[in-house]
Amino acid sequence: MEKKRKKHEISDADYALVQELAKKNKHKRVEKRLQVIALRYEGLTDSEIAARTGYHRKRVSQLCAQFCKVGAEQYAALKYRGNHRSLTLDDENELLDEFRQRAEQGQMVSVQEIKSAFDQKRGSQSGSGYIYMLLARHGWRKVMPRSKHPNKASGEAIDASKKLTIPSED
Repeated sequence: MEKKRKKHEISDADYALVQELAKKNKHKRVEKRLQVIALRYEGLTDSEIAARTGYHRKRVSQLCAQFCKVGAEQYAALKYRGNHRSLTLDDENELLDEFRQRAEQGQMVSVQEIKSAFDQKRGSQSGSGYIYMLLARHGWRKVMPRSKHPNKASGEAIDASKKLTIPSED
């Protein structure tokens, strides 16, 4: 009688490769995924692996299927990287140099101008919030404060609200 093959079975060669990748790995997310494959090789069920790793039982099955589909090298690759900048720091500096020169000459520079130049260089639209973060990253700030508060009361209202005292003749 032929032995029934388990779903997502891990071979000895794959297990050895997973062990090597685990030694080289420095990221906890990747380590946890590799641990799932190692536990599957040891013969644990999805529920047992889920209890040990903190994943849901269905996620364990998905990870094992992904491992069998893409292979160990692709599976162990770190997919999440930080700092998703659209341009390199040098490219950002190059873009802002033109506006920096104009600002130093005393000309007005608006965020909308910088945004349109940025979008043109990047080749796609970006939000204005990203431009404000870019300006903050490069040390830009609003130098000139507004001349008056937008909700400031009129001079007449200010004078009317002052307490007026009549000097006494003693």
